[in-house]
This record gives sequence, C-alpha cells and structure tokens, in this order.
Amino acid sequence: MTLQFSLSPHHKRFVLSSFIFLALGLLSPEPALSVAAAHSYSFPETSWEQERQSMKTRTVVGVPEKHTVEDGETLLDIARDYGLGYLDLERLYPDLDPWLPPVGQELILPRQWVLPTTARADVIINLPELRLYYFSKQNEASLVQTFPVGLGSTEKPTPVGIFPISEKRKTPYWYIPKSLQDKYKQKVMAPGPKNPLGDYWIGLGHSSYGLHGTNNPWSVGRLATNGCIRLYPEHIRPLFDQLEMGQKVQLVYEPVKLGLVGGKIFAEAHPDIYNMIDDYLYSAYQKLTALGLSQHVDLHKYGHVLKQRNGMPVDVSKNSQEDHKSND
Repeated sequence: MTLQFSLSPHHKRFVLSSFIFLALGLLSPEPALSVAAAHSYSFPETSWEQERQSMKTRTVVGVPEKHTVEDGETLLDIARDYGLGYLDLERLYPDLDPWLPPVGQELILPRQWVLPTTARADVIINLPELRLYYFSKQNEASLVQTFPVGLGSTEKPTPVGIFPISEKRKTPYWYIPKSLQDKYKQKVMAPGPKNPLGDYWIGLGHSSYGLHGTNNPWSVGRLATNGCIRLYPEHIRPLFDQLEMGQKVQLVYEPVKLGLVGGKIFAEAHPDIYNMIDDYLYSAYQKLTALGLSQHVDLHKYGHVLKQRNGMPVDVSKNSQEDHKSND
C-alpha cells in the first residue's frame, strides 16, 4: 500500500500540519513510498527473527523531510506546521535559538517513526517520545495516525497503563484539581479561551487523566501538564470524532524502539524523561538480545544512536553503508 496523507483543499503547509495518515499492509513491489507492516499494528517480539528473514514487514513509517527556515518563522511554528512537537526539533537542534532560527537554514524534520512494539491497544502513547499512535482498519487495510502530545511535568508525570475511554465531552468544563484551585481562584472553569482543556475532552477510565485540546498550542511536545495528554486543536478534533467509548488507550514507556524497513533494522532513541530506567544503555542492549537482533546490528552505530537520543530513526544494520553504496 502506498503512503497516504490526509488531504486538504488548502495550501501545502496546512496539509503538512495535519496528522500523518499511513496505510499499513504487506510489502508490495511499488517504489520507495510503499509502507508495509505486520498483520496488526504490533508484531509479537517472539516472531521478530521470522519477520526479519521474510523481509515482508515494515514497522518504520513516514520519511524525513527538509524545510528551509523562512523570515519570521520560529521552531515552534515549524514544528506545528509539520505535525511535530517542540521537543522533536529541540532535541535535533539544541544550539538553535527557537525564536530566531537562522533564515535560510535547511532543517531535517523527523517525520519518520518506528512503531512501538509494546502496543496492546487501539491508541498507544509512548511517553518518552511524546507521541500518540492511533491504529485502525479501513477497507481491510491497517492504518496508523500519529500526533505529537504534551505530557505531565517531571513533578506530575503522566502514568503508564491501559485505560478505556470513559467520557467524551465537547467544550468541556474544567474541574480544577484542589492543588490548583488557589492559583485559578475557582473550582470549575467554564469553556472558553482561558480553559486549558480546549474544545474537546476524552476521559480515561476512572482516573482524572484524559486527552484534550489546549489554549496554548506551544505547550504540545513539552512536559507541561499535570499528567493529562494535550494535543494541538487541529489534531484533537479528528481524533475525538473517530474514537469511541470503551476503546483502549495504552500509555507505554519505550525510550528505545527498533523497527524494520526494506530488510534493514532501524533504531530510534529518546531521553528517559521521567528517569524510570535504572541503566539506559544496559536496557537498550538487552532489547537487542531479547529481539534476537544482536548479530544483525552494528553495535557502534547503535551506540551512537543511544548517545544522541534525538528521536531520529537511524539504520543500524550491519554493512548498511556497503549496501547503500551498491545501490547507488
């Protein structure tokens, strides 16, 4: 199946700001834009070697893109225009002034993702990468949509776990937590431009957590909430319309992901945002062993990815440089 983006009658930049909409299916003989995956949105870890040998799966979606900074643009503008969160660019370009990036500089945008392997629900939110994946079916094709999210601060982290969707509200009232009532001088905030929930609320189980919009789009892609999951207004709207009561939302903690595309192994690493992993490097190398990939991965390249932790998928296959030269 070919790569599909949700289309818009507006100009290109608006299309790029919309969510990623990718078709997943068996690998076809079509050119480079073919996107393939396992039979479902996640593949069993025990079958990885079989999947690798067959080369019939693809668990890396999207492609990196280039953007030339224009006069008046900030990194926050660029991130939103391309369906990214702020930290997606800050991790790649830590030395750039986010408010005054050099006009004319070419940026590589991380519009490629390794799918989480611990998925057990329709909606997966991988906390370390601050990104949501929604897996669905359409005309027998498996589809994935992906959105950047804002999450809880290090003092009030977003929890891991599986939650059913228990509530959906448009123009929601915000029932302010006791810890914040003194700050806002009220217990309940009515819908409106000051309401941090935005125009949509999707409640998770019996918890106080939920997915919602925002009145501060620049907080998407940051650790800026009291534990809830915050999306751009243009992203929460279609997600709200598609999700149904009772569907499961799983919040996972997977800072290092490994995926397949074209017979190559890709690694994607993110910071341990909540310091939940005792030994980051040991855990990452143990993942190679658990998936049976140690003998197929260039450990030097893999180590570099783990050091960078910038969220960009990298080919870490052995002999990948020689393979690339032979294809030139």
